[in-house]
Amino acid sequence: MVVDKGKKMKVAEKGEEENSEQIDGDLVLSIEKLQEIQDELEKINEEASEKVLEVEQKYNVIRKPVYDKRNEIIKSIPDFWLTAFLSHPALGELLTEEDQKIFKHISSLEVEDFKDLKSGYSITFNFNPNPYFEDTKLTKTFTFLDEGTKIAATQIKWKEGMGLPNGVNHQKKGNKRQFAEESFFTWFTDAQPKDDMDEIHDEVAEIIKEDLWPNPLTYFNNEADEEDFDGDEGDEEGKEEDDSDDDDQDDDEDDDDGGDDD
Repeated sequence: MVVDKGKKMKVAEKGEEENSEQIDGDLVLSIEKLQEIQDELEKINEEASEKVLEVEQKYNVIRKPVYDKRNEIIKSIPDFWLTAFLSHPALGELLTEEDQKIFKHISSLEVEDFKDLKSGYSITFNFNPNPYFEDTKLTKTFTFLDEGTKIAATQIKWKEGMGLPNGVNHQKKGNKRQFAEESFFTWFTDAQPKDDMDEIHDEVAEIIKEDLWPNPLTYFNNEADEEDFDGDEGDEEGKEEDDSDDDDQDDDEDDDDGGDDD
């Protein structure tokens, strides 16, 4: 009996197709099961996030009176917020020389999350009466929406003869510190241009909220440490000069003794 080779090849191809279909079916089934597991994990993660938010909301309420107490103590420390800002490696570069004069009038700083913690937060600078503007507080608010972040800020009511740029000196001086060329107070604006400056403004808010606000004493103490360090350097320089003078005096005495021998 002669076997038709063509039929034999067709049978083999059919077997391969069935095997391939089985493999594809198994793969699809495995991926579907994997997706079910991922969906389950995602649900757990969402539940965990909700629980974390509940805990954060609870402790935000507990923190509030402690922050208020801290602000009251800070009011008794001259130029606290000015010093903390200037000592911060990122924020200190944003203040012009004139900004620093305005910062001397800050009475307190407040960072407050919205109640649900997810939809946004606000940053408020409270001021004592000052010669620069009428406002007693300047607030910038960030609201997180599906379409993006909505930013709103206090429109500063500058006093007569003051304002931007009239009330703020943008020129760099010949001091050791390099002052910013643009006033920090341009940060308080309702405009939301789609450029790099908008991104910088958001970054400033994040630094204040996440870094400066939780423990400003760290940066205030940095300034004190730097002053102590500068003082120590001065003492060392003075000591070196005294030692140098003593050496010169000894050399002169040796020269005089040599002259007498002649």
